[in-house]
Amino acid sequence: MRLHVRVHGEGLEGAPFLLVHGLSSNARLWDGVAGHLVAAGHPVYAADLRSHGESPRPAGGYDTATAADDLAELGLPPAIVAGQSWGGNVVVRLAARHPERVRALALVDGGWINLPAQFPSWAACEERLRPPDVSGLTATRLRARLRAAHPDWEPWAVEATVSNLNVHPDDSLSRRLPVPEHMRIVRSMWDDPPQPYFPRIAVPVLAISAGSHPPDLDGLADVRLRLYPGADHDVHAQHPASVAADLLSLA
Repeated sequence: MRLHVRVHGEGLEGAPFLLVHGLSSNARLWDGVAGHLVAAGHPVYAADLRSHGESPRPAGGYDTATAADDLAELGLPPAIVAGQSWGGNVVVRLAARHPERVRALALVDGGWINLPAQFPSWAACEERLRPPDVSGLTATRLRARLRAAHPDWEPWAVEATVSNLNVHPDDSLSRRLPVPEHMRIVRSMWDDPPQPYFPRIAVPVLAISAGSHPPDLDGLADVRLRLYPGADHDVHAQHPASVAADLLSLA
């Protein structure tokens, strides 16, 4: 599997960062954070997972473990690895399965997502987390919705979010990650939550939570918590300078 990777600051001598997006997101959501990390002297690699962003869409492999293996196969040097939302679950699995690839771990409003603890059944989870229909929605309308919902986001963050979808010449949208593949990943999250892997994480962990309530991080031996009360789930797009400063504390 060949993943598309956005490379920032190639050749810089600081500790490298690997940044991993969430479900049905893409690497461009990390651009703001990456700019601050590069300014501090660090090379940054932001990967599009399979069927996300500019990466190809194979027939299979839509599960957390395969996503982690895809990252390991990039062949990057040991990095400070950050994952947001489902990407947090992915990088927990990466650190547990491929510890030689990870020098420190950052979990950005994810990495502790445990769907069986949130829903009474898979049927309830499946119904709640099935993505909405985008037929009839245009890129122009989506931008307007995003600006209204996130008035403090910079324009690049809005455009990066629009890039979660394919934008066609007539301004219509379609999914990069089709609904069946999306739901296969959700099912993987249901079947394979990250908590059993916490005791295998041997590197320092920074947990960044977009809210006021600490997540359950029991099992992580070396973890620090940073709360962002009132922040968006895409806190890395909303507060890129602050999130970058947090990540730099791991360098």
